Parts: sequence; C-alpha cells; structure tokens
Amino acid sequence: MSSPLQTARFPLLVIDIGNTSTVLGLADETLTLTRTWRVRTNRELLPDDLALQLGGLFDLGAPLGPSPSVQSWPRSAVLSSVAPPVGENYLLALRQHFGIEPFEVNTANLPDVTVELDQPGNLGADRLCNLFGAERYLGAHEYAVVVDFGTSTNFDVIGRGRRFVGGVLATGAQVSADALFSRAAKLPRINLQAPASTIGKNTVHALQSGLVFGYAEMVDGLLRRIRAELPSSAVTVATGGFARTVEGICTEIEHYDDTLTLRGLVELWASR
Repeated sequence: MSSPLQTARFPLLVIDIGNTSTVLGLADETLTLTRTWRVRTNRELLPDDLALQLGGLFDLGAPLGPSPSVQSWPRSAVLSSVAPPVGENYLLALRQHFGIEPFEVNTANLPDVTVELDQPGNLGADRLCNLFGAERYLGAHEYAVVVDFGTSTNFDVIGRGRRFVGGVLATGAQVSADALFSRAAKLPRINLQAPASTIGKNTVHALQSGLVFGYAEMVDGLLRRIRAELPSSAVTVATGGFARTVEGICTEIEHYDDTLTLRGLVELWASR
C-alpha cells in the first residue's frame, strides 16, 4: 500500500513532445496510466496557452460526480522533448500555473543508463524513454529493438541492464509521402492505409501499396539486418502513430505497444 507521502505525488503527468505530436498521460500511485491524450505539437503556443490546454485535458480526465475536477489534476510531472522551444514552454506552464517542478529527461540525469554511442549526450529524450518502456518485453532475450514510428522512424537497440546500444534513423512514412506529393503535382494526396492487394488497379491503390507495403518491407529488412549483427536474440516492439497501420504487415515485429514511450516515462521517473 502506498504511503501518504507517496500518494501525494500522484497523479503523475507524463509528457512526450515529438516534432509532430505530443502525447500526454496521467499515472496513479500504482504507476498505471489512467488517461492518455495525443495533441498536435504547436510551436506557436505560449506557456499560458499550454496551461489552458492542459487544464482542459485534466478536466476531460476528471471523474464524473460532485468532486472538484482539480482533485484529478497532477501533483508531479516528467517530460521528454525533442522540440526544445515547446518543451521549455511546457515547463514554464507547469511551474507558473500548476506549481509543479517537472523532471526533464536527458542523458545527464540518468546515471543508471549506459549509452554506447560516440556522443552519448546527443541521444534524444524519447529514445531514453523507450529504453525504460521496453524492459518488460526482454523476457529471456538479451536485446530489444524498439521501432518508433514518428516524424522519423527510429530503431532503438536496447541491451539488458539499461544499455542503449545504438540504432537506425529513417525517414518517417508520412514525411516520405509528403515529399512524393510535393514533387509530383499530379499525384493525389492519400490516406496511408494498406490496400487490398499489392498490385494497384488505380493511382490511389498503387500509391498506398508503395507507401505502406514498401515501407513495411524497409522496416522488416532493417530489423533482419539488426538481428543479424547482434550476438544473441532480440525481441521487437513497435510504437508510434504509424505502427498500427503496418500491424500484421511487418513480419519482423512481434509486439505493438501504443503507450510504450509514456510507460517508459513513468518507469524512468519512478526509478530515480
């Protein structure tokens, strides 16, 4: 059972700020995510704007009934950001309007993590969160490979004992599609979803086949190459906005976890 002091630190707000989307969640004293939200990352919003946005989300997460909604508002916060101006504005909003001093993730404040890169300080905060989130999938495996489908698609190779071994960075599926549409004016913009067959009978289906099936083959190919270079077995986990689009298409991905990065933030915060 949680002590009163521990309970006073919850709900815990977790924020993962990406270049395209910001994902937020609330965790309770059992470290379970009770609510999650996904909003567009907007570099134009000031701290006061973000405070209004956060307050609205917290009210949406409040239990129904006569109790004041403020009781469901967070007492602590942990934040990771790959968009520094936006991250700074969230920090200011939480300090000024909610009286919370957030813990901001970076390689310097995680002493129990080993980053096996030439320049460890350059590792993105979101990839550190994935390291913590993937631990539960290791099982009998020595390694986990997290495929994070975002603005870029990151392949994070994680070793047992909280080791970040290295990875691959590839252009995200939507970025690839946008580049194609911008350079070929006659091609229609399409929804990124799998068509019924690989051979398209019209332009839309042909584009969907190339962008979805072609992207899935790239992911599978890189995963095979990564596994071939590792000295022992690796489990694969996918997360991020495009992950569900390729679920059942990518043959090398074993697990899909929409909240892996947020859960990683929770585990990271609790392990300090």
